[in-house]
Amino acid sequence: MLQIEWPLALLLMPLPALVYLALPPGRLQRQAALRVPEIGDFRLGAQPAGAPRPRHWRLWLAALAWLLLVLAASRPQWLGEAVSLPLSGRDLMLAVDLSDSMRTADFRLEGEQVNRLQATKHVASRFIERRRGDRLGLILFGTRAYLQTPLTFDNKTVGRLLRESALGLAGERTAIGDAIGLAIKRLDLESDNSRVLVLMTDGANTAGEVAPLKAAQLAAEHGLRIYTIGIGADRDIETTWFGIRRRNPAAQLDEESLRAIAQASGGRYFRARDSEELEQIYRLLDELEPMPRDSENLRPVSALFVWPLAIALALSAALAVPRPWRLR
Repeated sequence: MLQIEWPLALLLMPLPALVYLALPPGRLQRQAALRVPEIGDFRLGAQPAGAPRPRHWRLWLAALAWLLLVLAASRPQWLGEAVSLPLSGRDLMLAVDLSDSMRTADFRLEGEQVNRLQATKHVASRFIERRRGDRLGLILFGTRAYLQTPLTFDNKTVGRLLRESALGLAGERTAIGDAIGLAIKRLDLESDNSRVLVLMTDGANTAGEVAPLKAAQLAAEHGLRIYTIGIGADRDIETTWFGIRRRNPAAQLDEESLRAIAQASGGRYFRARDSEELEQIYRLLDELEPMPRDSENLRPVSALFVWPLAIALALSAALAVPRPWRLR
């Protein structure tokens, strides 16, 4: 159906006629009693004295252009068919670590050795696709924390921006506290929605101005629940010139701090040593933060003001063309 967003703008349509009626009439120039013929009267193609000039069509074009301009200003819109959109009343923010340690290739994905960030992108993207009805946001952090995507129902855009993220984009170190502080700042604290932060990292807090535990306590005061995920294998076999050596790739992971952050905010801490465990964690998050059951009918809106505006501009251009009957 057709809808006018600003119908009061239509009251401007008779404005030119009102101005014409309100202005005083122009003074008529008195002509001499005895008219002396001039050479211009015998000019080829001259109009007879007192004959109306063919300009009525220009007046009608100007009136039509004005009406279309006012119609465009009233913002006509076309409302489409109602679409059922699931709503959960939840604001869910994801914070992903892009520090240099995330390039460690201790994960396997579909039989191929990949680094931690690639595995996180793959699993988290599928988690994002399932979260229909949540308002999702994305924070990328390293030495500094950046808001990559504000809260939105467009989960496709959030997933695409996550997949386009790159190592070192936010710096080489890890600012966990700043990422939590940014999430508190960007979440809508005035709404009644449930607020959740899923924070994924493979290290310890080595940068930033905010202490992680202090940020977690502040998050709890604002009703923000934090789920922390520690990423990285705890055992790996490395072949060297001196033989086989076992090492712990996740030696820098500060599990104690991540567990304290989750407990302080009422969330939980998870440990992901491989892609399978990471997938299980996200499925468990689906259970802890269940999918929405309520829905709301929304109607897509298409703006139509461009069409009357384009026609009005075309008519204005036509009026700017010199009148063809003026011969010089």
